[in-house]
Amino acid sequence: MAAAEKHDVFQAIADPTRRQVLKLLSEKERPISEIAAHFPVSRTAIAKHLRILSEAELVSGRKAGREKLYRLHPEPLRELQDWLSYYERFWSNKLSILKHIVENEE
Repeated sequence: MAAAEKHDVFQAIADPTRRQVLKLLSEKERPISEIAAHFPVSRTAIAKHLRILSEAELVSGRKAGREKLYRLHPEPLRELQDWLSYYERFWSNKLSILKHIVENEE
């Protein structure tokens, strides 16, 4: 796969199924069969989601006997947190202005 096609954190979490996979993996390491059991899609579809999450370095898999166990790596989510925190200040500012307006109308 070309480097340009590598998925970033924002692309990886854009899909609700992938967000749910991350939530499941936040609880514990799981094999693909256990992950797939939580969704109404094929195991192949879950494997594709896991590949995208792996490319974004949000999960990794390791062989354990005949299974591959997947685990969460939350560190790349820091990029998302940093991005959101930058914009939080705008919401905070807007809410302060709204509070001021409402209090002065009374």
